[in-house]
Amino acid sequence: MIKKILPLICIASLLYACGSTPVEPTVDVSAIHTAAAQTVIAEFTQTARAVPPTPEATATEAFTATPATPLPTETSTVPVDASGATLTPLPCDESIFISDVTYPDGSELTPGQDFVKTWKIKNTGTCVWGTGYAIIFGYGEKMNGVAEPLPAAVAPGEEVEVSVRFKAPANTGEFASIWRMANANNSPFGQQVYLKIVVR
Repeated sequence: MIKKILPLICIASLLYACGSTPVEPTVDVSAIHTAAAQTVIAEFTQTARAVPPTPEATATEAFTATPATPLPTETSTVPVDASGATLTPLPCDESIFISDVTYPDGSELTPGQDFVKTWKIKNTGTCVWGTGYAIIFGYGEKMNGVAEPLPAAVAPGEEVEVSVRFKAPANTGEFASIWRMANANNSPFGQQVYLKIVVR
């Protein structure tokens, strides 16, 4: 029996000594990630223990805290007079109607009649009406209306007479034409003025 086992043992020893290589262990990536995470958590815990805790603010401290700087209000940029009343800034270009100088509303004209309508208006803005300022057509019946130039520069607060040359329509009826002042950029401003006539 021993004679049979001995050759087997020898063969097994030879095979192991000549051809076998040691087997390397398999790397477990998940285990490496877990170990790294545990290390970081341990370092955070040690840092937290080393820093003393911040005391919580009491209700009294919160109440006595310095308030934030308030935002400026709209009234801080609006001018006020000596009594403290708020002043509304005036626009550069503004006007109001004062009166009809010629052809008051309801004036009767004959078909095709030439006439000049004049209004008195006031410069209620802050800019001088100079070159390029004129009265312009707004809407209604134009009636071949052509504005005459301003007689002179108009300073703020001054009144001026503005005129338009018209031709009454050939047919009979009531007609209205609405006009308005405009600046040098042809931008209309101020109150509208109008002509209302009856052609018979």
